[in-house]
Amino acid sequence: MAGTKDPVKLGAVIITMGTRPAELQDLLDSVAKQQGPEVEVAVVGNGSPLPPLPEGVRTVELAENLGIPGGRNVGVGLFGPGGAEVEAVLFLDDDGLLASDDIAEQVRSAFEDDPRLGIISFRIVDPATGVTQRRHVPRLGDSDPLRSSRVTSFLGGACAVRTRVFRQVGPLPDAFFYAHEETDLAWRALDVGWHVEYRADLVLHHPTTSPARHAVYHRLVARNRVWLARRNLPWPLVPVYLGVWFALTLVRRPSAKALRAWLGGFREGLTTPCGRRRAMRWRTVWRLTLLGRPPII
Repeated sequence: MAGTKDPVKLGAVIITMGTRPAELQDLLDSVAKQQGPEVEVAVVGNGSPLPPLPEGVRTVELAENLGIPGGRNVGVGLFGPGGAEVEAVLFLDDDGLLASDDIAEQVRSAFEDDPRLGIISFRIVDPATGVTQRRHVPRLGDSDPLRSSRVTSFLGGACAVRTRVFRQVGPLPDAFFYAHEETDLAWRALDVGWHVEYRADLVLHHPTTSPARHAVYHRLVARNRVWLARRNLPWPLVPVYLGVWFALTLVRRPSAKALRAWLGGFREGLTTPCGRRRAMRWRTVWRLTLLGRPPII
């Protein structure tokens, strides 16, 4: 039919440390079973060799671990500069599993229906319990994981990003290594007019985990929180945002070891380069507020 558009071309980016080959193969099988046009796949060995992979998978083995955002940026690059060979990429954790075979088709439909939709965040569900952890719902004050809505951040290991977003606002921040890189990208995307949406009906099965068990988690969370503010917020909001998070951290009463790591990371964030600063416009601050997440918390 004249005027019919071609389906949105999708790629999938998976980074792995090589420690979960069976889970990685299960994930690849779930991607291969998706309805509609084939989803191209890129797998990045993030400082580790790759196991045998199906024919046609794009691969690279990095000599060192570049962290989550660095590894994902390399994966996007396997689809050309800024991922230009595909229209959107799925970022999927290597121990995750697409819960149904129509997720790719739903992602295509979502992007086709809303030309300003830039990022889709999936719902993460523990397959053993059926539970979605509270931290995996990118909203404040609303713990209902079954409600879809516009949001201000997304889940990095279970999402789809339109590649035009990368080419317009730049890649994930490599230096973050782990934590808050998704919010950094989401804020930059929102500032130029893209939408970010949490879709409860798009499910990735993933076992429940707690990254807070590692001291490095507390250091990177604190450092990157400071970098996030310094890179993106208007200067008057930077001390407010950091002050609120400092107070919240103390109220939560972390262990002495965790607090020491957090304070060290906070100090590191204040004293080390954070990358290019591109302060969001005040109208974006208001937009974030209307979406339920004013950028002071």
